[in-house]
Amino acid sequence: MVTNAAAPGLLSSLNTRHHRAALAVYLFIVLAHWAEHVVQAIQIYVLGWPLPEARGVLGVPFPWLVTSEWMHYGYALLMLAGLIMLRPGFTGRSRVWWNISLGIQVWHHLEHLILLLQAISGSNLAGRPVPTSLIQLVVPRVELHLFYNAVVFAPMVVAMLLHRRPRPAERAAMRCACAAAPA
Repeated sequence: MVTNAAAPGLLSSLNTRHHRAALAVYLFIVLAHWAEHVVQAIQIYVLGWPLPEARGVLGVPFPWLVTSEWMHYGYALLMLAGLIMLRPGFTGRSRVWWNISLGIQVWHHLEHLILLLQAISGSNLAGRPVPTSLIQLVVPRVELHLFYNAVVFAPMVVAMLLHRRPRPAERAAMRCACAAAPA
């Protein structure tokens, strides 16, 4: 069990000596989730599967995953927590791009919170038959989540690339060993 006294040590460790490993684990989780959405889009638009059957990779053997607002909210919360927890390790330009990703994920998280609250209460937005997010009122859910994942992922990748190749001032401010050796 992590106590409040240990939390600063954990965050410090994640953003110093374990930053590269923590980013790798986080990136793996993000890519796995992103792959689920891409596979679902392929199932719909390339293979012509009906929407209820297009459930990604894990949703085919475990269909409840696709319909579980708790699971979707949990992932949105995990994404948000990772962006917050790993943020102190970034400096300069990489911090700016990481902050952009974080800001977009805050909104994405709020959209999932709205979906979860509807699922819990049984009362859906605009009288819809299923939980519906605000932007989903104008953009279908599959396309919206492809978009959200892309606009959170793109600045995150830019941040990671800039973090690996910092300018001299950024390198001097870094507390981790993520940067590639200077040329």
